[in-house]
Parts: sequence; structure tokens; C-alpha cells
Amino acid sequence: MAAPIVSIRGLRKSFDDNAVLKGVDLEVEEGGITVVIGPSGCGKSVLVKHVIGLLKPDSGTIEIDGQEITQLPERQMTAVRRKFGMLFQQSALFDSMSVLDNVTFPLVEHTHLNQREMRDLAIQRLQQLGLTDVEEKFPSELSGGMRKRVGLARATILDPRIVIYDEPMTGLDPIMCENVEEMILTARQELKITSLVVSHDMASTFRMADKVAMLFNGRVEVQGTSEEVRSSRNETVRRFIYLSGTGPLTLEEAR
Repeated sequence: MAAPIVSIRGLRKSFDDNAVLKGVDLEVEEGGITVVIGPSGCGKSVLVKHVIGLLKPDSGTIEIDGQEITQLPERQMTAVRRKFGMLFQQSALFDSMSVLDNVTFPLVEHTHLNQREMRDLAIQRLQQLGLTDVEEKFPSELSGGMRKRVGLARATILDPRIVIYDEPMTGLDPIMCENVEEMILTARQELKITSLVVSHDMASTFRMADKVAMLFNGRVEVQGTSEEVRSSRNETVRRFIYLSGTGPLTLEEAR
């Protein structure tokens, strides 16, 4: 495996008397697809907010590309965030803007490229993600899968090192889930991007992940390859797999 581009050690975070993260250890290998799974309310979103510096931990360390970030001032943290792209559940596209304008929006905000250069970069990125002749369309004219790809094009137009996917399978049917999986795999192959996926969809996780980490009750219960997690003897992990319907376990075995 490649060296970790994200390394988290002993991460703890409480809100008043509610301990959300209770000593999380996690590594995200460069160039791979790491999926963090777990039930709702287990702390997945809080973990991601720490990775991109929106929250400061009570204790523990986070290294991004070898740089410890938990004590960085905001100006330096802004530079670290340039290494990340974010793809949200609903793609978060601007409905009143064309696909081209959506994708070039970060370029307008953060570069000094002229309109022709921005257009060329946007069309190239769309084509890399399997989208052609869509730049003049509006989000409402696209299928759900196409909107996800446009969202990814926008999230990667500034060439981030890591893309974070926030519950990308939520509310999607099985065919659409496969389309999103293909999109994530394409981003790794074509754009050489490291992916950190937050999900509770076990079927998709097992199909695409290089590494799976299960977060439960504020800690990582197990992490490893899909097969290692699927065959884990950890009681919590086994029950979660059984209830998701993605393992060969019987109810008695899950118990």
C-alpha cells in the first residue's frame, strides 16, 4: 500500500458532555479509496470536519500529506484545504447556472485564467468523467448520475489531492449506486485522486473500497480490506453487516 496522505491518531472530540470521538485512529492511503462506514450519529461527519480543519480536536493529531494541522492558524489551514475537494449528497450545483459555469466557478474564484482557458479546462474535466456536450445544459436537464459527475468535475477542477464524498449513495437506487461507484473509480484511474468516502451503504463499500474503516460509538472498530472487514470476528461489525444484508451471515452467526 502507498504511504498515508491522511494520518489520524488518538482523535477525541466532545460537545459539552457528549463524547463523539473517543480516540479515533485512521490512515488514508494515497491513491486509494477509503470508505468510513457506520450507523447514523456515530461521528462520521464530525470526523470529516476535523480532517478539513472545520473543527479542532480536544486531543489527538491529524497529518495531511505529512503536515500536522490541528494547531495551524486559519491562513495556513486555508492552504491545506486547497488539497481537498468535496462532493455532497445532492451535488450542490447552482440551478441557475449552466454546467460550464458550475464547473468553472472555482476557477473564477481562485485563478487568473481567461474565459477560454477556463472553458477548455472544464470541458476536458467533464470528458474525463464521461460527460460530453453537456456544458451548456442546466442541472435540471441532467439525470441524477450526470449531476453527480458534474459535481465531481467542479470538486476536482482545481486538482485537489483528496476528494471527500459525503454519503454519495443516499437515496439512490441500485443502478444509480453502481453509476456513482464507477464515477469514484474513474476519478482514481483518470485523475489519480485519493478518495475518502463517508457512507452507510455496505454493498457499494465492499465493491469499490481499497480500505474500509467502521466507526462505532466514537471509535474505529475495525479497518482493513473489504474481505478483512467482511470476515471480522468483531461482534458489532458482524451485526452491522448482517443488518445491511451484504454478508453471508445468518442471524445466529451475527449474534
